[in-house]
Amino acid sequence: MRADESIEGRAAGGDRAAFTALMTATKADLYRFVRRYVGDESEAHDVLQEAYASAWRAMRRYDPARPFEVWLRSIALNKCRDWSRRRAVRRVVRGVMGLDAPEATAVGDETPTPEARLDDRRRAGDLQRALSDLPDTLKAPLLLAALEGRSHAEIASILRITPKAVETRIARARKKLAEALAWTPGEAA
Repeated sequence: MRADESIEGRAAGGDRAAFTALMTATKADLYRFVRRYVGDESEAHDVLQEAYASAWRAMRRYDPARPFEVWLRSIALNKCRDWSRRRAVRRVVRGVMGLDAPEATAVGDETPTPEARLDDRRRAGDLQRALSDLPDTLKAPLLLAALEGRSHAEIASILRITPKAVETRIARARKKLAEALAWTPGEAA
């Protein structure tokens, strides 16, 4: 091994320990993104595992000129989209309009009154359903920007669109959420 070889380069060469180190370094942030995208904790773990398995299988094709995290995020986003398509099929087959698990809509309990906790859960559930109903083209840029704090340039690189398209899609997503939740765009959720 050369001293100047990166951990990504070693992983691309088949070094499992290097890939494991990359997984460890990226797991928390990637899980948060996937969890928000799919809306269910156990499903998010499954999608995350699929993303890492796909990344390992494709690692020899990784281009070191591209940031590893962007490459990995693209794989995870594709796995989230696959999950969304499978979920849509399950809805049709089962005749169910939503697969939200109660734990996916739970919120922290800092409010002492039961009424306030119930209202918080209802609003969190409403938000999760509204997010789930967004088309993938709007959901992904919104989650990457709002939850991960990524710049429009980073999002554009991950989604392979222009920064202007990112800006437009985020604005459309916020507008659709506001309409779905009957909130005005400037009102706090």
